[in-house]
Amino acid sequence: MKSTRKRSRHAHSSPEPLTPETPKRKSKVADALDKISCTRDSIMIGKRKRSSSTTENDIQKWVEEFRLFSSADKLRAIDMMSDCCDTNQARHIIKRIEPRFQCDFITRLPKELAITILQFLEPRDLINAMSTCKTWKVLCDDPLLWRDKCRALPEIPSHLYESKQLDWKRLFLLGQELDENWRTGKNFVRKELKGHDDHVITCLQFHGDRIVSGSDDSTLKVWSVEQGECLLTLTGHTGGVWCSQLVGDIVCSGSTDRTIKVWNIESGECLHTLYGHSSTVRCLAMHETTVVSGSRDATLRVWNVLTGECKHLLIGHMAAVRCVQFDGKRVVSGAYDCQVKVWDPTTETCLYSLTGHTNRVYSLQFDGRYVVSGSLDTTIRVWDTQDGSCVHVLSGHRSLTSGMELCENILVSGNADSYVKIWDIRTGTCLQTLDGPSKHLSAVTCLLFNKKYVMTSSDDGTVKLWDIKTGEFIRNLVGLESSGRGGVVWRIQLDKKRLVCAVGSRNGTEETKLIVFDFSVGAGKEEDSVTKELTYCDE
Repeated sequence: MKSTRKRSRHAHSSPEPLTPETPKRKSKVADALDKISCTRDSIMIGKRKRSSSTTENDIQKWVEEFRLFSSADKLRAIDMMSDCCDTNQARHIIKRIEPRFQCDFITRLPKELAITILQFLEPRDLINAMSTCKTWKVLCDDPLLWRDKCRALPEIPSHLYESKQLDWKRLFLLGQELDENWRTGKNFVRKELKGHDDHVITCLQFHGDRIVSGSDDSTLKVWSVEQGECLLTLTGHTGGVWCSQLVGDIVCSGSTDRTIKVWNIESGECLHTLYGHSSTVRCLAMHETTVVSGSRDATLRVWNVLTGECKHLLIGHMAAVRCVQFDGKRVVSGAYDCQVKVWDPTTETCLYSLTGHTNRVYSLQFDGRYVVSGSLDTTIRVWDTQDGSCVHVLSGHRSLTSGMELCENILVSGNADSYVKIWDIRTGTCLQTLDGPSKHLSAVTCLLFNKKYVMTSSDDGTVKLWDIKTGEFIRNLVGLESSGRGGVVWRIQLDKKRLVCAVGSRNGTEETKLIVFDFSVGAGKEEDSVTKELTYCDE
């Protein structure tokens, strides 16, 4: 008895080790699976009826046990079951499970909230989403949704956003296609308008269907873009035309004959000849019915173009006035005396003399508060007209800054050193320098820019298109055959769909002419009302 009790205690405290003959105890998962498993063969044949030994109660009992499993055990059980399923049974499982993950929440949301969410989709994705169902088509076709997409396109004038009648989706798609044509040259029509013989085109204006070119041959020509021909030749100046300004159907021209002439470009009539300057009229700035002229006689004059009256005389510069800006309230002038002056034209007083340049001032921009001046001293200066202070000196060019364009805080400058630079005038930093293997090879003659692109022309006979954000060269819009042999692009002008270039040469290698590129969608075809809105309305 004693020895028996001893062996019993030993058995409880130290269980016998498992041997190959000793079966392991099954897990709950495997045990539960065994309860509903018949044989491998009976499970893998979908058409075979369930074994009679497995009843509904057996299955229900296993399901109840399955509910009690831990999450990990449930996953193991599912893995084991899926291994036992044939193709039809697996397809049945998918059919049962998929609907649980398919929920069209967009159709269940209020329309305003659904559209707000869809605004985050790219335009291409919106178009694809329209084929989902009728509800999605209506939501993705919403005019407000596409109006917001249109705001990203600089080709679409800002004032159109007030309209409630436009097909915004169509307008967006037209704008995208137009942008693609500019970038790739995939679709365009080219016209050549020949005139001014072999003389230099000194100034170029463009609005709507009308182009006005001025030349050192003493004439101006009025052209129709659509007809591709010269409508009028404006004669009357006795010296070369050096500058012009176009507002509506009125163009003003300044000449070496010391006069300004006011013309109606529809009738060709010279409305007024403005006398007063004693030397070449070198620059003009026009606002509504007032034009300001700057002359080599070192004075500026303010004229009413309707009456031909000289309203004000601004005296203060000590050398030729080379450039002028006028916003309707203030006149800003730059001269060969190295100074920039800010004037109140109504009182004929100089509010500020902005000194700092050490050589002639050749170019100006003015946005109502900030003045930007470019000089032969290679610098560009930013001035604040509220106190006359110099805010920034922009250094980086190596020669004369011949042209500039300013929009909000972004300034683009073109220089005789062949470089174009993009600046932020608020910080005084250079954002981009447009260079690289495709840069201009000679002086930059003209430049324009919008929210996406910079267009530049040069003495090297090319017009180039650049990405304004990255500074990346996109392509040559124009490349004259005489490029590198004397061919020059003197001036460029553009609207949303067309580019006008004044080209020629000083050695006879290129005929003087205007080249017009029309990049509009379906160029040369009949336009509908939506296309016309995109085409002719400018900001």
